[in-house]
Amino acid sequence: MREVVLGTAGHVDHGKTSLVRALTGIDTDRLKEEKERGITIELGFAFLDLPCGHRLGIIDVPGHERFVKNMVAGATGIDFVAFVVAADEGVMPQTREHFEICRLLGVERGMIIITKKDMVEPDWLQLVTEETKEFFSGSFLDGSPLLHVSSTTGEGIDQFRNELDRMVAASDFSEPTGPFRLPVDRVFTMKGFGAVVTGTSISGRIKLGEDITLYPDEITARIRGIQVHAQDVEEVEAGKRTAINIQGLDKELISRGNVLATPGSLKPSYIHDADFLYLSSNKKPLKNRTRIRAHLGTAEIMGRILLLDADEIPSGTQANIQILLEEPYPTWPGDHYVIRSYSPVITIGGGKVFNGSPAKRKRFKEENGVIFETYHNGTQEEKILLYIREAGFAGLTFNELSVKSGIFGKPLKKILDKPISAKKILIIDSDSQRMIEAGVYSQLPEKAEQAMAAFHKENPLKPGVAKDELRARIFKHLDQKVFQYLLNDLIRRKVIVPDDAVVRLAGHEISVKADVKTLRDDMERFYLDAGLTAPTIKEIFGRFDKFPQKLVKEIIEMMMRDKSLVKINEDLYYHTRMLENLKEQLLAFIKREGEIDAPRFKAMTGLSRKFSIPLLEYFDKAKITIRVGDKRILRG
Repeated sequence: MREVVLGTAGHVDHGKTSLVRALTGIDTDRLKEEKERGITIELGFAFLDLPCGHRLGIIDVPGHERFVKNMVAGATGIDFVAFVVAADEGVMPQTREHFEICRLLGVERGMIIITKKDMVEPDWLQLVTEETKEFFSGSFLDGSPLLHVSSTTGEGIDQFRNELDRMVAASDFSEPTGPFRLPVDRVFTMKGFGAVVTGTSISGRIKLGEDITLYPDEITARIRGIQVHAQDVEEVEAGKRTAINIQGLDKELISRGNVLATPGSLKPSYIHDADFLYLSSNKKPLKNRTRIRAHLGTAEIMGRILLLDADEIPSGTQANIQILLEEPYPTWPGDHYVIRSYSPVITIGGGKVFNGSPAKRKRFKEENGVIFETYHNGTQEEKILLYIREAGFAGLTFNELSVKSGIFGKPLKKILDKPISAKKILIIDSDSQRMIEAGVYSQLPEKAEQAMAAFHKENPLKPGVAKDELRARIFKHLDQKVFQYLLNDLIRRKVIVPDDAVVRLAGHEISVKADVKTLRDDMERFYLDAGLTAPTIKEIFGRFDKFPQKLVKEIIEMMMRDKSLVKINEDLYYHTRMLENLKEQLLAFIKREGEIDAPRFKAMTGLSRKFSIPLLEYFDKAKITIRVGDKRILRG
């Protein structure tokens, strides 16, 4: 069953860590430097067993402005927030920034905790309370429980625990479907066990002994151990603070910002389509291609913002963007992100990812508006159709579409049922469930007909085009399964006709012009006159050097198709009549003598080795004779 995770947020020294310690008895400051300086630097973790029967995971985040990137990493995956404001200071800069971060990450539930109530007079406490209410007015925390607490005296801690119990009991414990995902927020080594990673599992479930992949490097290893709140478990599901011991994977290969996930469930990309809110607190407009720090999951990655519809946007603006990262990162549609400026480092905006692996888009294109309108307001079916349409002639397999959409198994099949039935989506290959959008596919038959018509025009003496050549003429990188589907479709509709290893348009007939017919007749006479001392290809080209070599080759191919010529090897062709006469002589000789060898064959034909050896090998290949040592006998 899915559990929930609480995260703290608030300005430095407002009592977040003391509050967690008073609530759970656990000191989340584990570093020596944290204890010496009295401030939280790294993420801290605790848990609380509630009366409702659930164990609540708790992430304590640093409040200092220098460690906001650690705070963002910790806020990823939390279900609700305990927003802390100190009674002796009220709303401060990191109160504002932490609040914006929670909002941008999609946190929708929480409570407001005013700490250090024992340090101020009642009138001042009332003043800070009113200021705090006003600050959160109109936000997701407007109307949430607001508690006054002293972590020193313990006043208000029981009420805090009771509110947590109520909120957790009212939570939705249904598990997000799909593969397991865990953004890594900490990695360390345990002697005798190897690398251990921790994080909040945000989807799916995974078991001890199963394979797991480290993204974005896509290294797969085996799970050696799983712990939830320091207790060994056989399986872990979404919503749990989790530690995973990975077998055979060095600590040096793992870092905060990586993602552990079910193998094959993610696709790292440098480009992400996204919705972006440029915060109203920003003082300057945001220019296109501004260098930024993108916080995705627990990762901080340098990159740039590509504004698709403007050269710059003012504060408070919502925009359609592409995030161009300097390192690849794997996302699913719906993942939230935060953008901080490159320098000075402050939170400037964020939003939600729409597409984790799109093509790079051209700015100021009308189609961008249509695409992002589908992202914003389209149904799941419309978004699925968009993903498949944008995959072009390659289409997408069921697994590729799952990774692209972040929807897996039965839920995706249910979405696909209707468009497949309506033939909006065509199943190209039943094994891989490769799909292509009907509108995209409709361009292929026309391209194929045009390509074949062009080939027939360029090669009037050839009966058709080889399949591989046709595939390259239609689209150089056309998927083989898609191409085969296209061929079958065109053959079924009698648009094209298969002819041995080639295909041709149904109406195509070889047209031989008078001068070409004369050349063919002259070449045939030349072969007949040569008898068994047939000309080589080079000699043919020399004899008919007034004509293009391409045309001479095509006539040779035509004569082979109409059985006038037989190919002995790459350089030697014989007229069929000559070979038939020679075959009769050979059969009569072997029936009389019982066998033949190369010297006797040369004597019988009067041919030199240049002709006799290739002819003997031809009769072997034609299964007239079989070689036994240096001699040949009749086959069978």
